[in-house]
Amino acid sequence: MSKENRIIGVSGGLYTVETPSGTVQAKSRGVFRLNGIKPVTGDYVKLQFEDNTDTVITDVLTRRNEIIRPPLANIDITVLVVSSCEPPPNLFILDKLTAIFESKGIETVFAFTKIDLAQAEKYARIYSDIGYKTFMVDNTGGSGSESLSNYLRGKTSALIGNTGVGKSSLMKYIAPIAEHKTSEISKKLGRGKHTTREVKLYRPYGDTYIADTPGFSTVEVSRYGVIPSDEVADCFREFKEYTDKCRFKDCAHIKEDSCAVREAVKTGNIAASRHESYCRIYGETLKKEREY
Repeated sequence: MSKENRIIGVSGGLYTVETPSGTVQAKSRGVFRLNGIKPVTGDYVKLQFEDNTDTVITDVLTRRNEIIRPPLANIDITVLVVSSCEPPPNLFILDKLTAIFESKGIETVFAFTKIDLAQAEKYARIYSDIGYKTFMVDNTGGSGSESLSNYLRGKTSALIGNTGVGKSSLMKYIAPIAEHKTSEISKKLGRGKHTTREVKLYRPYGDTYIADTPGFSTVEVSRYGVIPSDEVADCFREFKEYTDKCRFKDCAHIKEDSCAVREAVKTGNIAASRHESYCRIYGETLKKEREY
């Protein structure tokens, strides 16, 4: 099935679709709403040209993955943008997002910003030690951004982080086209150019796509998805070495005796902050499941 037509932006009920012959504005079929289908940025679609004027999306091809809020589909990599200070890293939020993306089969990498203001190695080590790719970026001069940019080549990536971590500054270095287009739109709307309100895919070069998503507050992180309680442990990759060694097959790794995961935390083989995050996420999901 062809994947040549791709939605790269949505605004006011119109879809900006990239096609082999250029970019077009399209509408979606009314029947989509009746069937509970809503095209989103990142979708591959089929188009039909009507009356030589209107372009209509007639079909949405099967998605490999998706994030519901903000709506984005077919992602290869999520880049968690983390400020080394102002605001300081919130490890629980990072762990929750990482777990959610693990559950969706989406690769996660970390980009630590504002390293000109504070050191971030102690935070980066928590994730690099368990196999996550980490990058250090100086927001003022862009040092370190080239390595991240090279890693994202040929992929569809989404920059995700809470408000104030420097996503827009990072986009300026890894996707200069985004800075230019955002500035143009801001002049028309009279907004500050660093305010991201919608999800758009930018194509800085070749088949590389990068999405800048709206910043979120701590309480909004649940919009990225939920994980069933019995699958939370599977989303903490460093647990996998130990879960089969627990005394009880249904071990929740919270307070059970002879739990290999808890023992690994005591010996320092699993970071205490990661286990604390796991316990909180497990407790939250279990509570919601019992409420329903």
